[in-house]
Amino acid sequence: RAETLATLARIRHEMFIQDEIGSLVDEVRSGSDGDADSGTSIAADLARVVARDWEKARRVPSELRAELARASSLAESAWVVAKRASDFQMLLPHLERNVELANRYVACYEGFPGFSHPYDPLLDEYEPEMSTERMRAVLAGLREGLVPLVAEAASNGAMPDDPFLGDFPLDAQRDLIADLIDELPFPEDSWRLDPTEHPFATTIGRGDVRLTTRYDPGNLAMALFSAIHEAGHGLYEAGVDPELERTPLARPRSLGLHESQSRLWENWMARSGPYLEWILPRLRERFPGQFDEIDAAALERGASRVERSLIRINADEVTYNLHILIRFELELEIFEGDLALAELPEAWNARYRDYLGLEVPDEARGVLQDVHWAGGAFGYFPTYSLGNVIAAQLWDAAGRDLGDLPIRIAEGDLASLGEWLRDHVHRHGRRLSPSEILERAGCGELTVEPLIEHLRRRVAITA
Repeated sequence: RAETLATLARIRHEMFIQDEIGSLVDEVRSGSDGDADSGTSIAADLARVVARDWEKARRVPSELRAELARASSLAESAWVVAKRASDFQMLLPHLERNVELANRYVACYEGFPGFSHPYDPLLDEYEPEMSTERMRAVLAGLREGLVPLVAEAASNGAMPDDPFLGDFPLDAQRDLIADLIDELPFPEDSWRLDPTEHPFATTIGRGDVRLTTRYDPGNLAMALFSAIHEAGHGLYEAGVDPELERTPLARPRSLGLHESQSRLWENWMARSGPYLEWILPRLRERFPGQFDEIDAAALERGASRVERSLIRINADEVTYNLHILIRFELELEIFEGDLALAELPEAWNARYRDYLGLEVPDEARGVLQDVHWAGGAFGYFPTYSLGNVIAAQLWDAAGRDLGDLPIRIAEGDLASLGEWLRDHVHRHGRRLSPSEILERAGCGELTVEPLIEHLRRRVAITA
C-alpha cells in the first residue's frame, strides 16, 4: 500500500505541475469577467485558486511528494502496533522520518509570499493563508479563558447524572438516529449512514454523502452526537453551489470552516435545550422506561457535563480545546527545534499535568492516542479549535439574523438554520477565504470571545 500511494502521489503531482496548467490559468485569467455576487467570475476565482495551488506544488519535487506518502503509510501501520503495545519507541524511527521529510517540505517554501515561520507551510496545507502567529494568538486566547474555566468546572462538586448512559438496544439507536438525520436539511435521498469504529463523513459526489457513526449499547450519546457531528460535515459539502461541481472550487476552502459546521450542528444545535426538548418524545418512544422521569433540562445538563479526561476524542466541549492546544504547542516546539522527538512523551505528560491536572498512566493513552503525527499530518490539529471558534461566531450571527432561532429549533425547524449556513458559508466552496466568509456573514474579525462565552454557559448549566 505504501508503494502504491507513493506512486499515485508522484504521478498526480507530476501531472499538476506541468507548464500547461500555468498556461491554462493565464488563459482563463485573460478571458474572465466579473459578477455582482463575488466581485469576480467563477472562472476568475478558479484561476486565482488553482494558480496558488500550482505555484505551491511546483516548489516541491515529485519524489519528495511520493516519499511523504510512502513514509506516512508505513508510519501509520507502525503506529497501530506501537499503540497496542503502548511503546513510543516502536514509532519513534518512523516519526523521525516524518519530521525529516516535513522539514524538507518546509524548506521548499523559503521566500514564498506570506510564509515567515517554519510551521506556515504545514499549517497552510489545511488552513490556507492562516499564519502561525495568528493561530498562536487565537489558541493562546483560548488557553487564557479555558484553564480557569476548567478549574471552575472541577470545583462545582458532583457532576450531574448522565441520562445518556443505560441500556440502549442498537436497532433502536439506528432507527432513532436515522430519523434525526432525515430531519436535517439534506437534499432528499442524498445521504446514507453506516457504522464504523471511528466516525467520519465523506462525499463521493454531488448528492452522495456518506455518514458514519459508532454505536455503544451502553452510551446513546456516542452515536447520537457523533452522527450529527458528521452530518454537519456532510451538509457543508452538500451545500456547495452546483455551478462549482467538478471544479477545484467545489471543495471547502479550509478545515477550520469544515470543522465549524460539524461543531455547530453537534454542540450548538444538538446539545441545546430546545433541540433536546424536541427529540425527548422520540427518546421516550424508542427506549421505554429510560427517559420517563427525565426532562429536557436534565438532558441538557447531561449533554453539558465537564469531565477532564486523557482521550481527546472523548473530551467534552469545555476541555476539548486544551487537548488541541497541547498538540499545537508541541508541534511548534518540534519545528522550531526546541523539542527532540525522543523527549515527546515526557513533554506530553507535563502538558497534561499542567493544563488538565491529569497524570498520564501509559503511552497508549498519552502520546500514542492519535494517528495524525504518524500520518504526517503536522498542522492539522489546530484547525479543530479554529472550527470551534468559527462555529461560535457563525451561531451568534445566525441568531441575530434569524431572530427566533431557539424557537425554530424547539419546533423542529432546522431548515432555517440550514438555509442560512448554505447561503453564508456552504455555497462559496473555495471561492472565498474564511475571513471573507466571516465578514460577509456579519461575524467581523476572528475572535475567541463568543466561544468562551458559550463554554461559560455550559459550565453554568452543570453547576
